[in-house]
Amino acid sequence: MRCDIQGGGDTDWNYRWYKNSPVGILFNTKPEYRISPVYWSNSGSYTCEGVKGSKLSMTSDAVQLTVSDQPKAVLSIFPQWMNPGDSVMLSCEVDKTSTDWRFSWYRTVPYRAGLPSLSDKSYSLQPLSDNVTTEDSYTLIPAGPTPTGGYVCRAGRGDPVYDTLYSEPQFLWSGDLQPSVSLTVNPNTTQHFTSTSLSLSCEEKGNSTGWRLMSYRERRVKSGCVSNWGSIAGSTCTIIYTYTWYSGVFWCESGSGEYSNAVNITVNDGDVILESPVHPVTERDSVTLCCKYWTLKSNFKADFYKNGVLIKNETTGEMTIPTVSKSDEGFYKCKSGEGESPESWVTVREKLADPVYSVVKIGKATAAGPDDVTYAEVDLKNKAKAKKKRGAASVDVTYAEVDLQRKAKAKKKIETATPPETDSVYSLVKPYTVPAARPVDVTYAEVDLQKKNKAKKKRVTPPEADTIYSRLKPR
Repeated sequence: MRCDIQGGGDTDWNYRWYKNSPVGILFNTKPEYRISPVYWSNSGSYTCEGVKGSKLSMTSDAVQLTVSDQPKAVLSIFPQWMNPGDSVMLSCEVDKTSTDWRFSWYRTVPYRAGLPSLSDKSYSLQPLSDNVTTEDSYTLIPAGPTPTGGYVCRAGRGDPVYDTLYSEPQFLWSGDLQPSVSLTVNPNTTQHFTSTSLSLSCEEKGNSTGWRLMSYRERRVKSGCVSNWGSIAGSTCTIIYTYTWYSGVFWCESGSGEYSNAVNITVNDGDVILESPVHPVTERDSVTLCCKYWTLKSNFKADFYKNGVLIKNETTGEMTIPTVSKSDEGFYKCKSGEGESPESWVTVREKLADPVYSVVKIGKATAAGPDDVTYAEVDLKNKAKAKKKRGAASVDVTYAEVDLQRKAKAKKKIETATPPETDSVYSLVKPYTVPAARPVDVTYAEVDLQKKNKAKKKRVTPPEADTIYSRLKPR
């Protein structure tokens, strides 16, 4: 702050500075008053006046200084629950009255020395690949399995850079099972009554170690299993007595920063819950939703709703969707005379494409065939196993039974005394869709039906030549 005396004429003035005058006098004889660094306690009303011997200037108009807390970025994620292959939009918001912000983006990992950390040091922050942007939004396109995990942003501007506080972590969740570990829930439903037992287990599929159960409850990240819940045995947490404040999102994470699928658990203190599957259901599967009364009463009438719209009335308290499709995804709840359940989201994942296997038809080889092919020698017998070779090296193969069926006999007249050698023939492989009960992996083969002997010389009555067909049976 600077104090100027109008018409002062010379520089022999001294200066007095006041904060919340006439309460506080700041002894400073210079025309400038500097505060560095600024704290919240520096907020107040400032005035100044000049002093020259016994001469005193008029007091200046007051200037109000307001020091606010360091701004904090606010992160939002859409969608927060996602399917494999989806892209996600991260948006970072700061004080809109300021401009020229640049934004930094991070993913949370278990605490590691040397990386920036959140205030409670429960997580460190790993910068995303293109970490700094001028745009306040960031498109996240996950590679591989959909990542469950937390994300953080902050903003900075100026030179030297003035940074906001880090945002609170916002979590991106995937209900789809992950390759390393999966979170399983018993009973296998997203909704539970109070005063019941519940267990959650981190089931390893790979070599990852150090898995721990975590939860996001009451808008805070917490350890997912605490001693007063019940018992901890290995990677299984058993809750003996459930309360409504146990509701939240649960997942498993490892010390190396891997995450499992996430599960949204609701503990309801009402009389009715909807039992729906914890994990996503697959297209064309069957799924049954059960409306449950806390006294275990069965066969009562219930109305089922999807996204707030009544879709079915059932007298048994159960609704079955025999062939699930992507259009069945949504929020479900049930109502009865006993009460109304909370809503549960049912996720439907796409069914993988049907596997294919080959049918073999006999055809002549062409001169322009591929250089690197797998040949199979087939002994011409009713049942034969294909032997597979690539050069001189032996490789693991999937054996196929070839049923050489004799469909018809073709008469063939041989006109020359010494007939030429017959051409070798090869199989032509064409894929087609496998029925549901057929095997998945099948070896494709070019089959060289080699004649073992040359045709005999002309005889008076030549033998009938067999036409041979093959049928490939995958094993």
